[in-house]
Amino acid sequence: MLNHITVGANGRGSRPEGTKHRDQGFDFAKGVLIILVIIGHLLQYIIYRGTDDFWLSPYFKSIYMFHMPLFMAISGYFSSGAILRRSFTQGVSNRAMQLLLPMLFWCALIWMLKAAVSFPATSLTGGMLDFSRELIGTYWFIWAAFASFLLVKLLTAFNRLSSWIISASAIAVAFAPITWSITPLVRYTYPFYCLGFLFAQPIGWQTSGIGRYKSILAVLLSIVAFMCFLAWSKETYAYNNLVLIYDKHSAKQVLLMFSGSAAASAAAMQFMFLCWRVGYSTRVARFVAVELGRSTLLLYLVQGAVFRLMDLMQFGDLWDLTTRIAVASVLGAAILVIAMAIRRIVRDLRYVSRSYAATYLTRLIKRGSAALFR
Repeated sequence: MLNHITVGANGRGSRPEGTKHRDQGFDFAKGVLIILVIIGHLLQYIIYRGTDDFWLSPYFKSIYMFHMPLFMAISGYFSSGAILRRSFTQGVSNRAMQLLLPMLFWCALIWMLKAAVSFPATSLTGGMLDFSRELIGTYWFIWAAFASFLLVKLLTAFNRLSSWIISASAIAVAFAPITWSITPLVRYTYPFYCLGFLFAQPIGWQTSGIGRYKSILAVLLSIVAFMCFLAWSKETYAYNNLVLIYDKHSAKQVLLMFSGSAAASAAAMQFMFLCWRVGYSTRVARFVAVELGRSTLLLYLVQGAVFRLMDLMQFGDLWDLTTRIAVASVLGAAILVIAMAIRRIVRDLRYVSRSYAATYLTRLIKRGSAALFR
């Protein structure tokens, strides 16, 4: 992360939205992160199904310390172009079309499948309440990304003071005592969105300060991340502490959560960039970057639907660990295959539609030209 982001928006590898060249190192990082999202849910829904032991799993902890905060930081980094160069109406409408419309489709699909299974046990009112829960809770990260985009876009109206105001808003939102619905998760991830957005700006301290000591800083951040990992407990997760400070113990858990997530995100990003620089020519690395890294939204939507539908099934209570691992591996691979199949179908349909539109437009031009010269 330090090698790429500390040089600002104009350096090598720093390509916020709207620039011509795409840095596949970021695509590789996104591909790794979406794999970690799926693995984290497999741990929760398959390996530790029926228990709460996943909170204590070192594998679960090592993933959930940083994967969503880092995803949000990358989102803020690449959204900087749309935030700064587009009008408020255009930026928000484009973001809604990109994020909210696909989410609405998949939530409707989940709701219809669940309604078909439970029909006629569920009343109309109960069905609508269930749909609202799916709409808000299943894909909370999309709502967090959209809300973060909206708020940062509003704050950039202050021009020269916007960086300071955005920084202040990150602190204010993080510690606001609001615990309704998914707001704790939004408050947890919003500071990382702001951090990613600020790193995309060509600010002097990035090159003169962090950039000069990036190697030492990377080592220190790795040490901090490891120490936070050792101290991390069930109460450190945002899902459990609700990012709410009300006494000394809760303050310790919330501060540990933010500091651990920040340090682990920076260390993980640095490590993923290193992996990309070493193995970018291999098929596996390019598959992760090109196929998975550019399909993170689709993969997130597909895996969310799969795991939500699994709540309707009763299975695995008597399975041993070997069976659970085997089932989790098959299910994880199936999610990737389904998402890649959908991606290819949509891409082919888009190509066919464009070809048809181009052919139809060519015919219209020819007819118009013939009519013109008659």
